[in-house]
Amino acid sequence: MTAALPASATTAGPRSARLLTRSEDGERLHALLWEAGPGWRMISSAVLGGGIGERGWVLNAQVAHGYRRTDPDRHLAELAAGAGAVGPGVGLMTAADVTRHGRAEDAGAQAVATAGISVRGWAAAPAERTEGTVVPVQPGTINIVAALPVALTDAALVNAVATATEAKVQALLDAGHDCSGTPTDAVCVAARVPAPGTDLHAFAGPRSLWGARLARAVHRAVTTALPAC
Repeated sequence: MTAALPASATTAGPRSARLLTRSEDGERLHALLWEAGPGWRMISSAVLGGGIGERGWVLNAQVAHGYRRTDPDRHLAELAAGAGAVGPGVGLMTAADVTRHGRAEDAGAQAVATAGISVRGWAAAPAERTEGTVVPVQPGTINIVAALPVALTDAALVNAVATATEAKVQALLDAGHDCSGTPTDAVCVAARVPAPGTDLHAFAGPRSLWGARLARAVHRAVTTALPAC
């Protein structure tokens, strides 16, 4: 049985995401909910609300170890609805302890990360699975939610995902972990919907103005979230 998550107030950035608690199948689990509201365009690899589009909220939900549901998108949608989130949004999940999240900001760029690394390795590892095999949620998952208070082109949104991923890997290496991440890592980057007459930022690489700020915020958030060696 799933107990409804309490709703949180609308906030300006993911650093203000609320930590929520629920009871599911007799286990106490947590989630982070950022109710962004209108005016945000997001790019994400999440199982719910992935791709590029306008989104109004982001939910990063902890699930039990050994998670076996085959409809994680529906599960996340149910949790978000129970928390009072309305309209399209982004849903991520992890078996890591969401209470150990990291939050950071750099000159307007914000990032929140949850990190479990018990199942980790290098991206270019020897092939072990056939194409199309579903990888279940593992205890080791790094989820990153970041936001920039400016409007980006589609290409810059893609660039921002690459920048956030580079910063994640740098944080792992700086912390002494011999890996590039986990098999189930996910990312969501939000930027403002462009207003009429507003210039769009065409770049979000690590040496661009906002890409550099994004990288520093993600690096600090992931570093804070990582478990001690």
